[in-house]
Amino acid sequence: MAAGGLKMIQNMVEQLPASERKIAEFILENPQSVLNSTVNDIGIQANTSGAAVIRLCKSLGLNGFQDLKVRIAGDLVKPVEQGYRDIEPGESFYTIVQKTTSNSIQSIRDTEEMINYDELERAVHTLLPAQNVHFFGIGASSIIAKDAQQKLLRIHKNATAFTDTHLVATLIANASKDDVLFGISHSGETPEVIKVMALAKERGVKTISLTKYGQSAVASLADIKLFTAYSGEAPFRSAATSSRLSQLYLIDILFLAMATVQYEETIHTIDKTREAIRFIKQGK
Repeated sequence: MAAGGLKMIQNMVEQLPASERKIAEFILENPQSVLNSTVNDIGIQANTSGAAVIRLCKSLGLNGFQDLKVRIAGDLVKPVEQGYRDIEPGESFYTIVQKTTSNSIQSIRDTEEMINYDELERAVHTLLPAQNVHFFGIGASSIIAKDAQQKLLRIHKNATAFTDTHLVATLIANASKDDVLFGISHSGETPEVIKVMALAKERGVKTISLTKYGQSAVASLADIKLFTAYSGEAPFRSAATSSRLSQLYLIDILFLAMATVQYEETIHTIDKTREAIRFIKQGK
């Protein structure tokens, strides 16, 4: 059953204009009442308008009010979540293991609920015919870019993952209409990624973004927008732990979706790369 409506609203509420924020706050406080209400009912109860409800659904990237209702219904029948937990001074190794495991699982589950399947399909069918895919991220996001590059190279797809902004700018300047720039930034506000995405847009290069859910400069510049879940990051989690896992999770989904579309070709190329690596290791 679809879910994630309440999580989407929680992630977006601070970014919404006043009328939509009223609707969002009302829904968070009264999720059950949404299930049996119309658009106009919600608008009246939140002291705004039905039009604001429709605009909120659009801001959330949903296919209308019915989509939101279905997701909220899914949220209300889910088990109560434990939520993210940060470590504390003098924490035992046992509880660190437990909290890290819980946070990692929570991050992936939350991201699953954020997936827009139309955008995912568009991303897959944009990457498959691409001549070159240029992944770009700074800091922790560069690790995700390298992982994505490695996966695509294994299925015979030309891919780069550089952290030097000037070098990436050079690649974009010489990119063909069949190339793709894939910008990665958890915050969606990394200056270097914004500039490279803007350059790609100016040069007519197709762009995909991977950011936390919500409005951001990086996502606004992308032709195709992919999101990971976002929660209020505590000091240690903000060092790219749960966010990194959810980004890797999205890259895995992209890779496997691409693989299943061209299954036989993928199996063949992976077998070839496996044999090549075996040769390097064993000399035969």
